[in-house]
Amino acid sequence: MLSPAPDVFPLPDKARQVLEAACQIFLEHGYSAATTDMIQQAAGVSKSTVYAYYENKAVLFQAVIEEECARFTDRVVAATSDAPDLAGLLLQLGQAYLSLVLSPRGLALYRVVVADAIRFPELGHCFYQAGPRAIQKVLAAHLGTPLAQEALDLEPIGAERAAGLFFSMLRGEAQLECLTHPALEESPSRAQINQWVELAVGTFLRAFGRSTARRTAP
Repeated sequence: MLSPAPDVFPLPDKARQVLEAACQIFLEHGYSAATTDMIQQAAGVSKSTVYAYYENKAVLFQAVIEEECARFTDRVVAATSDAPDLAGLLLQLGQAYLSLVLSPRGLALYRVVVADAIRFPELGHCFYQAGPRAIQKVLAAHLGTPLAQEALDLEPIGAERAAGLFFSMLRGEAQLECLTHPALEESPSRAQINQWVELAVGTFLRAFGRSTARRTAP
């Protein structure tokens, strides 16, 4: 069973109760198979209480997506608060990012969203904007600072596209391996995550770094 996560958005107790139950049901059963009856029973509330806060299943799933993605982004941002330099920031951000993306909870949310994105594109769009796009903007803001601009030459593509390339390198092989090996119950080891992160950071700094950044690449 997936472990619960701490609150992100302040909600009334009953609304929080429903949201946590919904998250558990959606991640374990998928969006299509989940029902409001299942969520109501898991939350231990009446159906009228569910609908008092969330008018339908789609609205409830969107709330789950936004909460999970906000929690994800907050944890990644917190991990970079004491980075000593650009290389250190990329390493810390990458380690926090991959640890969350490759966690059972992160993989479950990704599977659920992708599985129903064709039938419910608005939910897929919500996930993209609240998750991958939001975290890309976090890195882009760092890459746009004078300190980063001194170390990197991003003129050909700009900070946002460079951030997108970094995350694509970071999660590409790692996420695909975990998604296609669902029988592996344990998350990748810290050593394996560090290896993926160091490869992505080193490649990024060699591609865009000025001379000093290239010398400090892992």
